[in-house]
Amino acid sequence: MSKDYIEVRGAEEHNLKDLDVRIPREEFTVVTGLSGSGKSSLAFDTVYAEGQRRYIESLSAYARNFLGQMDKPQVEAVEGLSPAISIDQKNAANNPRSTVGTVTELHDYLRLLYARIGTQYDPVTGEEVGEQSAQDMVAQILELPEGTRAKIAAPVVRDQKGAFEDLFDELVGDGYARVEVDGEPLDLTLDDPELDQNYDHTIDVIVDRVQVSPDARSRITDSVETALEEAGGALKLIVPDPPEDVPFASNARSTGSLAADAEGDDRLVVEFSEELGNPNSDFQFSAIETRSFSFNSPYGACAECEGIGSTKEVDEDLVVEDPSKPLKHVFEPWSYNRTYYSRQLDNVADHFGVSLSTPFEELDESIRRQFLYGTDDVVHFEWTTKNGTREKTERFEGVIPNLERRHVETDSERARDHIEEYMAVTTCPECDGTRLKTQSRHVLVDGTPITEVNRLSIADARAHFEGMEETLSERETTIAAEILKEIRARLGFMEEVGLEYLTLDREASTLSGGESQRIRLATQVGSGLVGVLYVLDEPSIGLHQRDNDRLLDTLSGLRDLGNTLVVVEHDEETMRRADHVIDMGPGPGKRGGEVVAQGDFDDIVAADESITADYLSGRKEIPVPTERREPDGELVVRGARQHNLTDVDVPIPLGTLTAVTGVSGSGKSTLVNDILYKSLVREMNDNTSVDPGDHDGIDGIDQIETVRLIDQSPIGRTPRSNPATYTDVFDHVRELFAETKLSKRRGYEKGRFSFNVKGGRCEECGGQGTVKIEMNFLSDVYVPCEQCGGARYNDETLDVAYKGATIADVLDMSVEEAYDFFESHQGLQRRLKLLKDVGLDYMELGQPSTTLSGGEAQRVKLAEELGKKATGDTLYLLDEPTTGLHKEDERKLIDVLHRLVDGGNTVVVIEHELDLVKNADRVIDLGPEGGEGGGELVASGTPEEVARTDASHTGRYLRDLLPDVDIAGPRDDRRKPAIADDD
Repeated sequence: MSKDYIEVRGAEEHNLKDLDVRIPREEFTVVTGLSGSGKSSLAFDTVYAEGQRRYIESLSAYARNFLGQMDKPQVEAVEGLSPAISIDQKNAANNPRSTVGTVTELHDYLRLLYARIGTQYDPVTGEEVGEQSAQDMVAQILELPEGTRAKIAAPVVRDQKGAFEDLFDELVGDGYARVEVDGEPLDLTLDDPELDQNYDHTIDVIVDRVQVSPDARSRITDSVETALEEAGGALKLIVPDPPEDVPFASNARSTGSLAADAEGDDRLVVEFSEELGNPNSDFQFSAIETRSFSFNSPYGACAECEGIGSTKEVDEDLVVEDPSKPLKHVFEPWSYNRTYYSRQLDNVADHFGVSLSTPFEELDESIRRQFLYGTDDVVHFEWTTKNGTREKTERFEGVIPNLERRHVETDSERARDHIEEYMAVTTCPECDGTRLKTQSRHVLVDGTPITEVNRLSIADARAHFEGMEETLSERETTIAAEILKEIRARLGFMEEVGLEYLTLDREASTLSGGESQRIRLATQVGSGLVGVLYVLDEPSIGLHQRDNDRLLDTLSGLRDLGNTLVVVEHDEETMRRADHVIDMGPGPGKRGGEVVAQGDFDDIVAADESITADYLSGRKEIPVPTERREPDGELVVRGARQHNLTDVDVPIPLGTLTAVTGVSGSGKSTLVNDILYKSLVREMNDNTSVDPGDHDGIDGIDQIETVRLIDQSPIGRTPRSNPATYTDVFDHVRELFAETKLSKRRGYEKGRFSFNVKGGRCEECGGQGTVKIEMNFLSDVYVPCEQCGGARYNDETLDVAYKGATIADVLDMSVEEAYDFFESHQGLQRRLKLLKDVGLDYMELGQPSTTLSGGEAQRVKLAEELGKKATGDTLYLLDEPTTGLHKEDERKLIDVLHRLVDGGNTVVVIEHELDLVKNADRVIDLGPEGGEGGGELVASGTPEEVARTDASHTGRYLRDLLPDVDIAGPRDDRRKPAIADDD
């Protein structure tokens, strides 16, 4: 009989203090507690890590070589483990080719559906495409100019792995001598091809080499029929030296353009198939396969953008930012002082009879166009060199074509970067951003191309496929029944976790951490696994309260299948729905690492020494402000229409704390990050490389001095970066050590105490404190450096002490310990107090930035901003700053935000957490729904005014926390009365 519990004994990972705990199997357990109390150390670094390690260890050494292996956590024993799956908040993918459809595997099923029952239509005539006969193919070949030389080939292998020795022997036995292998011509009577069996290969048998003429019709027909028979109905026509005007050049499969063959000559490759064709059109079709609908394959990807959906082009508005400037200075990428460009402009201006001092906007529109895109006729160029006067007559290239050509041709990274400052990402004009080639876009199922399905939201796509069998033929229904079942199931799982507003073609890299986590959660629900241990990291982040119930239903469903769920979470509703709660504490960092209370929700509420219980029971609360600040001005975003925003005007009050709220997908991030922030950066910092979202403009910019975005991106990309270096605390520490008597006697300066430069650091580990040991069949092991013992510095540097502590000892101190240690140093105390104020008192000063969570990184940035000289009139933009925060830490954060506003600044936060929203002076609520149902300004005003707005989902939940709001409807009575905490 299997154990009823996962038993953890002697866990000492990070700050865990020889922890013993039992986690019920096949139940829904929440691990909660203060930030830094040891929640993730228990759930992820101990339980999940051990489960994953044991699973990988059970595999063969060969498999482990590819999978890697996790290090064994510091724990005496973990018993009763199941195979473990972690669902965290890392982005789904950073690859621009990854979309919601691809990461959920929905696109794979769509490709299968369209390949199996799709109907092909001619993009030129709109006619349904039928099968091509050999005579149809011969007729098209004979349309080539007379005398054209061509090869008729049978594609016997297409993108398949293997060495194909038997095939080559068989071809020789059948009398074939010439083949093309991966585009390279070979004579099988002379060459013995040796192919790498681990790579894909394409093999074309050359059936005949012909010269097109009416007299050759019979020979071409015989060769075409032979090739079709050899290749099962497929044929390739290879034209080594094609004429300029050929009937199907633009429709060639070989990337849609002329390609170089093995001899280096231009050639044209055209595919024919007996399956598809239209005798009334010149468009050349190839066989439809699943890869025909993949934008990651050359068989399906648009040739212009290579399946990305967008292209980078020189932008006229960036080249000419200020048309009121004189002609000689108006083109931003060109400097008139550079001889070549000044000569060009001088001569073209003379050609048109205009002065270089004339403002560009005053020139005739036709002349402006020719300066930008090239002259309609030739220009006489004359210039002086040391050898005399030189002349030439040619058409002026134009500023924009010149930049585009140089961007392609230059080998200089500096020149390319310079030109890219004047380029903008635009939707691919060839495929209109759909990523697929023309033929793939004209295959329909139930009258709809796959590109239109990809642009649907999850909810609309589910409605599209619901009951589709009723409109399909009996044959199509038989083929598609199982495919449609899988598609509808996956769409349903996505809806269950609150992602119905996402479109299938949404780039995965643009998803928030919470959205990425819920996508992976939906995938796991669809897998139907039983007996698995799922470990999740705050799945409620980024989710509006209205959608939380559906998420919790999904988690409960995973448990009901027979799985074990361990969820790190602060959300009260999640704790109410859990079977078991483990409360970590009692404090953060070294004061944590213990189980304060555990049991069901009522057991936690009744606990005596639990800060979590204090807030759940109402003994403590985050109080509602007694007064709301009045704005002292406003920014107005006009005509915002990026993504789903519906051409809305949104006023942003200044001198206040403003919360931007709304259900997931309502347009919050689009408004604040894509439009407001990027527009202000572009306008105020003259940053032309930033491309704001679509809108008409922003009024009132002159009322603010600067704008700062404090997001959750890492504070550094390497382990060398840490909170002490980021906030300049370490600079002051190094100065103190350089002022000690021993340092002065030895001549040590401030740089001696940096672990990033030679001199004082340990050279064995390069100042990192650890050395990586590569293992052949095990995971790489990081061990403390033998030379310095993990201290990062050499012995001479560690001789220097300040108040009995070395520089290495200081890096190992928590913020709180360092605050007490440097009590006599006002500059350090002030900076350390800022880290304490944002709830990071548990964090070690030298903790590598790569190990910080997104919420911790954001709060480090916030502390760094607080440490700057107060100037007022700064606009601070924050995206869900309560991420990963306990109520106690949230209260500290709210105090910090109020301090920023009291300093004469404006703070705008994107937020779902109601305790912060109720503390805002103003609320901007978007919606009313997500996706196409959102993008409108639902309510704007004080939290009380928004709470009275019936159309606002946020307002309805705010009513529970604002007792003075008069409403006609019932309140939510699940919350106990709150008692303000006076301490």
